[in-house]
Amino acid sequence: MREFTGNPAPLEDADFERAAKALGCAVAAIRAVGDVESGGGFLADGRPKILFERHVFSRQTSRHFDAAHPDIANPVPGGYLGGPAEYVRLARAIACDRAAALRSASWGAFQIMGFNHKAAGFDDVEAFVQAMVSGSGAQLDAFVRFIQSAGLGDAIVRRDWPGFARGYNGPDYARNHYAARLAAAFARRDQAVRPETARSETARSETARPVLRRGDKGAGVRTLQTALGLQPDGDFGPGTKAAVVRAQNRAGLRADGVVGPQTWDAILP
Repeated sequence: MREFTGNPAPLEDADFERAAKALGCAVAAIRAVGDVESGGGFLADGRPKILFERHVFSRQTSRHFDAAHPDIANPVPGGYLGGPAEYVRLARAIACDRAAALRSASWGAFQIMGFNHKAAGFDDVEAFVQAMVSGSGAQLDAFVRFIQSAGLGDAIVRRDWPGFARGYNGPDYARNHYAARLAAAFARRDQAVRPETARSETARSETARPVLRRGDKGAGVRTLQTALGLQPDGDFGPGTKAAVVRAQNRAGLRADGVVGPQTWDAILP
């Protein structure tokens, strides 16, 4: 399908640094998501990597094609062929309903579903697909917008991989060990790309503002409690969690009661 051939030039370090700055997260965190999702946004022939989801196509077309084409329209996921063969499946679905077919595939380095085009910053799926085809930079920009729109920024900043996985991969994320794979990919990338000085700076920063959750104790909890106007007993109990959740709600953050960098900034600028 020649219409989907684009520019497969890989992303550069500066691209990842720009995206990480926009999200306020580590470069290694964004690289980790790309590693787990695709290992690179393009096939060798210059087309974006895709995965056609027949259960999504079935839903997008109100099951109209299920009986005639159960291999590409089926309420049960599956039928994957992988690699370039996914475009064969997509072509058959396009022959049935082009817009629904494009919405039913995940695209590019970060495998964003076509039906999420608005969250990725595009009014319609055709514009979204054109961007995915245009190059890796557009795929990365769409990922940043999607993370912001989906409210997953705090999770990727804190490297809360289960929380991120739930929002990004769906409620069945544990079935394919998605969170564990993200954590492992992050560890590899963090070790490989961050110099020792950067790790030292991060360690000092995290000592001053550690990630805190219910059950934690110590000086960091006392600092948090003081900032929240609570009695600083140094014990992160249910009262402290409730106060954190209220602060997160006021700041428009994911209200999970876990204090990461964005929550620290909201509570103690």
